[in-house]
Amino acid sequence: MSAANVASPLAGIKVLDLSRVLAGPWCTMTLADLGCDVIKVENPAGGDDTRMFRPPEVGDESSFFLSCNRSKRSLALDFSKPEGQAIVSALAARADVLVENYRFGALAAYGLDYDTLAKGNPRLIYCSISGYGRNSPLAHRASYDTVMQAEGGLMSVTGELGGAPMKVGVSIADMLSGMNATQSILAALFARQRTGRGQFIDISLLDGVVAALSNQISGYDADGKTPQSWGTQNPFLAPCQAFDTDDGEIVLVIGNDRQFRGLCEALGRKDLATDARFAKNASRVANRDALVTELSAIFKSASRATWMSKLHDAGLPAGAIRNVPEVVASPEVKARGLIKMVAHPTAGEIRMAGSPLSLSETPLREPYAPPLLGQHSRQILFEELGYDAERVRALETAGIVRSHESFGPLK
Repeated sequence: MSAANVASPLAGIKVLDLSRVLAGPWCTMTLADLGCDVIKVENPAGGDDTRMFRPPEVGDESSFFLSCNRSKRSLALDFSKPEGQAIVSALAARADVLVENYRFGALAAYGLDYDTLAKGNPRLIYCSISGYGRNSPLAHRASYDTVMQAEGGLMSVTGELGGAPMKVGVSIADMLSGMNATQSILAALFARQRTGRGQFIDISLLDGVVAALSNQISGYDADGKTPQSWGTQNPFLAPCQAFDTDDGEIVLVIGNDRQFRGLCEALGRKDLATDARFAKNASRVANRDALVTELSAIFKSASRATWMSKLHDAGLPAGAIRNVPEVVASPEVKARGLIKMVAHPTAGEIRMAGSPLSLSETPLREPYAPPLLGQHSRQILFEELGYDAERVRALETAGIVRSHESFGPLK
């Protein structure tokens, strides 16, 4: 059977997405990649906050929004009004999964909390994403990714050796939480096969960051020392860091003594492998500065490409420090199909990073473009809820529902 005729792993699962910005949308985009039908509910006044995160933009669309909302349908709906709440409730009654990241108590005020919606749909899996968790003493506190990187300790171990705390270059707290939410939803779907019931999932950005500090927390427990930032170095290994060549930077990770001997041979410096200061990892860590001085001089003597060839021929873990254009253009990224081109209704053909998931028997869905605001409002109301044209027209006139203006008047 051809891949085109094989259902994606989560085909038939309906997801109601009430989330904005990144953590929730990252989760629901992953679910969409896996084949779920994701209905993204957005504020008619402007949609997901990230529609306004610009520049950069493609056409008149925020590149940030485009990066985390592919393969979804957009329903522009004001659910601060009773009519809008009724629509969300009706969709939730038909959904398998609901994902939200509203401030604490906001959805309960509209009757859209888990306890209320589960009465009408006991099979509903309701995933709530927040900064500190819904049962935390800080549940009411506002948060964003950078705040969580700070409060979760990640910034304290990121940055130059001895330098100021630094955030990671991507919104890693949001992405970790999106991944954690996806894992939890998949587990809940599996559990529902046995029990027939859904459940409430409480995902915290703080939890995700703290869990990612695993080895740092273990190290602190072992020696009582407060972990610090090390730049590209590793406090447990040497050499393990970036080095300058005569035309660019590389990063080298030597994880054991055998690899170090291989490195010395590749560099034409077998004497370093027998030097008592460097023969064992513990001694290399203790004499890191002297070792780095030796290696830095050697690596500066030739080009990045030369050293990559020598190190890879020796089977050593090393890589060039590449910028984003170099990564996108690299043959290995292309070979893995990680860059996707999709046709967008107003921005033309857009390029995006595809899903890293790969399944042999149930391939992922081929992506389609992130939606325009309200692009699917009428389709969803007609097909999912059975509304007629007159009822939809009344909702649009009242400003409760917005349909994308490019589609013309309702017939």
